[in-house]
Amino acid sequence: MNKLLHIPIKEVSREIYGGAIRPSEICKACVKLTSVIKPLNAYITVTSDVAEEQASAADERQRRSALLGQLDGIPVAVKDNYCVVGKPTTCASRMLVNFSPGYNATVYERLRMQGAVLIGKTNLDEFAMGSGTVDSFYGPTKNLWGSDVLSQFYSHGSDSSHKVITRKLHEKDAWRIAGGSSGGSAVAVATGTCYAALGSDTGGSTRNPASYCGLVGLKPTYGLVSRYGLIPLLNSMDVPGILTRTVDDAVLILNAIAGPDRADPTTVQRECVPINLSETIDVSNLRIGIPKEYGIQGISEEIAGCWEKVARLLEEAGASVVPVSLPHTDYSIVCYSVLNRCDVASNLACYDGIEYGHRADEWSSAHELYKRSRSEGFNDVAKGRILVGNYFLLAENYEKYYIKAMKMRRLIARDFDVLWHNNIDLLLTPTTLTEAPCYDEFVQLDNQTQCLIQDHCTQPANMAGLPAINVPIELSRNGLPLSLQLMAPLFHEQRLLTVAKWLEQAVRFPRLELKNSCLLE
Repeated sequence: MNKLLHIPIKEVSREIYGGAIRPSEICKACVKLTSVIKPLNAYITVTSDVAEEQASAADERQRRSALLGQLDGIPVAVKDNYCVVGKPTTCASRMLVNFSPGYNATVYERLRMQGAVLIGKTNLDEFAMGSGTVDSFYGPTKNLWGSDVLSQFYSHGSDSSHKVITRKLHEKDAWRIAGGSSGGSAVAVATGTCYAALGSDTGGSTRNPASYCGLVGLKPTYGLVSRYGLIPLLNSMDVPGILTRTVDDAVLILNAIAGPDRADPTTVQRECVPINLSETIDVSNLRIGIPKEYGIQGISEEIAGCWEKVARLLEEAGASVVPVSLPHTDYSIVCYSVLNRCDVASNLACYDGIEYGHRADEWSSAHELYKRSRSEGFNDVAKGRILVGNYFLLAENYEKYYIKAMKMRRLIARDFDVLWHNNIDLLLTPTTLTEAPCYDEFVQLDNQTQCLIQDHCTQPANMAGLPAINVPIELSRNGLPLSLQLMAPLFHEQRLLTVAKWLEQAVRFPRLELKNSCLLE
């Protein structure tokens, strides 16, 4: 069973269809494993009751030879900013500790209709405002890589050529961050408690933790996947993200959740053509751009070397790898900081302690109720963004900040359009500038400063609405994942995922496996 929790979804599905294992057996193992990895704090809520009910239903379909497809009986997790009927949806905030929605997010509903089994709701930075999953009301999420949980229970399977350096979780602040804001989803997948997880991606919040946790992290084109039931951060950039161990697994999830949704008018109103990837891939006809603006100060020697190595692999395979320029890249983070705070001020205004959100116990007037409830309910990061956003939206500041940021956004998107029109097929860049930092080093800088650093390479894709994917490449000298990012033109997921799969096959990243089978007996 331990090996079964770390193989691709297609292989697990074959075992289910062949009757070799029942969905309820897989579900039981995944739920039990959530207890083993509890010190990593990946989950806010483990939905064992829902999982058992859904797995039993899959067992019955298996018995009747009426399985719904390759996701039937497959355990998944969702970030705790997606609505699930009857289960807490907290956004990792005290403000929503008692919020239980009356409807399902479209993406979860579509997975459910395909027979997927919900293992739990995963941890995040409060309201997805962060890049480390360290600013959660429920505490930070710890990366599996570099932890004592890795050394005790996980290995690289047959690949013994990579020495993994581990650090004890009980040593004060020695552990590595998982990345954010979808760090809980990343750790849930990396540990084998589920085969796939949904994150959200507004400035890199799926690709960043995928990079640090050695996973595939896909941000689809804006409008390809419904946002209905995703509690918003920045409406015009939020995209449901997908975290898996392989590119093929990401394709299965994307095919299940993509497509128009009447409940979300921002989805493109045309049916999606399912993506199919060949096992034999030719990249010789592609032109791959290497944007010079992504090689910024602060990029580690190992990430730079990884970038050069993959560019060389593509050239050796016949692709044309050319230097390109995206001149407004350096402005993207500043622009995003303005637009983000404006949307935060607007989107979080509904949490007043009356209709939604935490309500203070003591108050003497409506004004006092609002003040106390919001002060108690939000953390300092959220309160700071609300205040700054309201400042940007003042009548005397609106033109100077919001309108100017929107104009800059258009220029950033135009930079990409120029490259696509000049026959650049894909862009290859770093995802993050380094391996996963230690927690004690990461928190020496404030949330805002870390976001400026962590989102530099990922955020422009959100600004332009482009699809992008993180692919793990190799291990650092410290035994931690090093990853790169591919970006493609709007709605070119087929091309993006095809090249990502080629890269996955070329580098053969060493994957983790659970080695202690007695845990699941």
